[in-house]
Amino acid sequence: MKYFALLLIVLFYTEEHLNAQNQFGIKGGTSVTFFNQDQGIFGENPDIELGYFAGVFVDFNIEKGFHIQPELLYKGIGDFEFLNLPIYLKYDIDYNLHILAGPSMNYFFNFFSNKFKVRGDISLAYDINEKLDLNLKYTIGFEEISPDIIFLGLGYRL
Repeated sequence: MKYFALLLIVLFYTEEHLNAQNQFGIKGGTSVTFFNQDQGIFGENPDIELGYFAGVFVDFNIEKGFHIQPELLYKGIGDFEFLNLPIYLKYDIDYNLHILAGPSMNYFFNFFSNKFKVRGDISLAYDINEKLDLNLKYTIGFEEISPDIIFLGLGYRL
């Protein structure tokens, strides 16, 4: 958790030095996790679990219509917690509609023996106004025991 706090401090400090084309923000919301393992190791209801997420993002404008957007999200569902670090290539479909896709590095605190996993993410974001966006993200796991997750949340650009 101290690494998460340190990364937040670095991101906040870095945001002050970014030029006007780059944006920094926070996001949070709810998630639905679909486990693709039939064994009872996930508890009484192994099929679907509701959870939450919160984190930060930086949107680097690299070319007209294209961005790189790394995020750092803390995700929890009951006792199952992890850090999610996607690095998206973001494309502006329209002025206020965006598609994002890329790899997602994950650190699982208290579940898997292999704590680090790489997953795939695809996301849609809709800008409600200049500061607020609605986002929907799907994360797919590639391992045999790996949950797929749908995130629905709000982002706020600072």
